[in-house]
Amino acid sequence: MNRQPVKNLKVDGAIFPGTDNLHLYEGDLSIVPERARLLEKMGFDGVFTLDTNIDPFFNLLLAAEHTERLELITGVAVAFARSPMTLAQQAWNLHKYSQGRVILGLGTQVKAHIEKRFNMPWHGPAMQMREYVLALRAIWHSWQTGEPLKFRGEFYQHTLMTPVFSPGAISYPAPKIYVGALGPKMVEVAAEVGDGIYGHPFNTVKFIREMQLPSLRRGLEKSGKDFSDFDMPAMILTVTGRNKKEMSIAENAVKRLLAFYGSTPAYYPVLEAHGWGELGPRLNQMSKLGQWYEMAQLFSDEMMQAFCVIGAPEDIPDLVAQRCDGMVDRLTLYAPYPSADEIWPEIVRGIQSRPGKTLI
Repeated sequence: MNRQPVKNLKVDGAIFPGTDNLHLYEGDLSIVPERARLLEKMGFDGVFTLDTNIDPFFNLLLAAEHTERLELITGVAVAFARSPMTLAQQAWNLHKYSQGRVILGLGTQVKAHIEKRFNMPWHGPAMQMREYVLALRAIWHSWQTGEPLKFRGEFYQHTLMTPVFSPGAISYPAPKIYVGALGPKMVEVAAEVGDGIYGHPFNTVKFIREMQLPSLRRGLEKSGKDFSDFDMPAMILTVTGRNKKEMSIAENAVKRLLAFYGSTPAYYPVLEAHGWGELGPRLNQMSKLGQWYEMAQLFSDEMMQAFCVIGAPEDIPDLVAQRCDGMVDRLTLYAPYPSADEIWPEIVRGIQSRPGKTLI
C-alpha cells in the first residue's frame, strides 16, 4: 500500500455563543464577519460553529462572504432536527458559494431534544445516523450526476427530484462529512460511512486509545478504508494565560465546562474509563440543585491533566503535540474564557509546524 506523506496539523478557530473573546460571541450575527476575518488573519485553517441559538449555516455563510481561505465547519449541525434533504441543500449551497470550503459536521443531539424541542422522530442514534449519511450522499450524487434519486432506507426515503428543485452540479468534490461520536457504536458508524470523526471535548487520550480506536478500526474495515483515508479532528480543552490571574480565570472556566459535561449521563463512560464512575451521577444530582460552582470544584488536578492541556502560551504547541500523539489531523483549542488576541497567532503557528496523524 502506498502511504501518503504525513501532513502537519491544522488548527481551527470557533465562532459560537459564549463569552466575548477571540473564540466566542454572544449569538449576534453582526459580529461574525469581524471574527471570521480576525481568525483568517491570525492564521487559523478553519472556523467552526455550533448549532445552538443561531442556525450554523447562517454563521458560516457570513464567514464565507468575509474570508477567502478558511474552511467552514459545522461542529456540529444537529442532523435529526432536519430531514436529509433539507440539510443536503444547506450544505450544498454553502459549499458552492464558498468554492468548496465546507466540512459538514453532524451530530445526533439527545432523544429528549429531538422529540420534545424539534418534534422530530428518534429511531436510535447509531442506526439512524448511518442511514442519514447514506441518504445525504445519495441526494448529492443525484444532483451532481443528474441520475434519478432512489434512496429507500428504513427511516428515510428520498425518491423524487425534478430539475426545478435540483441545485445542480458543482465544480468541487462534495463536502466532507464528519460524524460526531463518543461511544463505540457511533464511532464505528462514523468510520464506516463518514469522512472523519468529530471528537467531543469531554474526552481523554486513554478513552480514545482503549475505547474508540478499536471501534474505528472495525468501521474502517467495513468500508475498506484505513486511517490514511479518514480524518481525525479533535477539540482540546485549553487552559492558558500570560500570568497567574489569567491562568486562574481559564482554569475555573474550564472546570465549570467539565462539570456541565460530566453531569450528562451520555458522557459517563469517559469518567468510568478512569475509575471516576461515581463522579458523573454526583454531578448530575448537584446540577439539579443548581450547585454549579461546587460541581466545578470536584475536578482534581489529575482530572484536569487528563481532559486538558495546561500551560503558558509558549508551551501549548508542545503540549498539544504530546497529547495528539499521532492520532489527530486537525484540532480546535477550546478556550471558553476571555483571552488576549495576541497570544493566539504564535500558538497557531507553533501547532501548525507539528506533524499530524501518523497512526495508519
